[in-house]
Amino acid sequence: MADSSGKKRITKAETAALNRDSLDTYNRFKEFEGRRYTGMKIGRGHKWYYDRGVWNEKKITPDEWEVNYSVTKRRAGKAPEGSGVPVGTQYHWYIIGHQIVSKLNANDYSTSLTGLKFKLAHKRADTETWSASTVAQRKRAVKILRQVADDLERQLAQEKKKVATFNAPKRKAVRKQEQVAA
Repeated sequence: MADSSGKKRITKAETAALNRDSLDTYNRFKEFEGRRYTGMKIGRGHKWYYDRGVWNEKKITPDEWEVNYSVTKRRAGKAPEGSGVPVGTQYHWYIIGHQIVSKLNANDYSTSLTGLKFKLAHKRADTETWSASTVAQRKRAVKILRQVADDLERQLAQEKKKVATFNAPKRKAVRKQEQVAA
């Protein structure tokens, strides 16, 4: 059956079937780079709205600040019925990001945060323990930081190579002028 725009309408039964499929898909084992996981499929995403939160920061050194941010986040849409983890589940994320801040006036700043977040551990709703010990979580954080540092060094080397390649004809022209002048 089609609506006035000619598009096929989705029936309640079809919607229910899609929701059941979403739950099944979410809980089904998937594989990524040889590692099994459950949950959201790689490449999918969420949109969240954050309630009015509290951001506290304390200056530690001239260039280092300790930050603490607490807020409730709310899903922009509705989760499929029965999907996701049970209420009470917790996650421990390690976030590496760029915060770009622009002063707007004496009391206001615009701020943007972009980056990556890595799961260190989770705690199921029905347990009191994390999926990884504190030591294992720290080891994972060290591995993440090394990976990010290696990626940054590779990017830096590529940028240096681009600059050198771009400037090579200029340096050659300067040497030629110096030889002509001598």
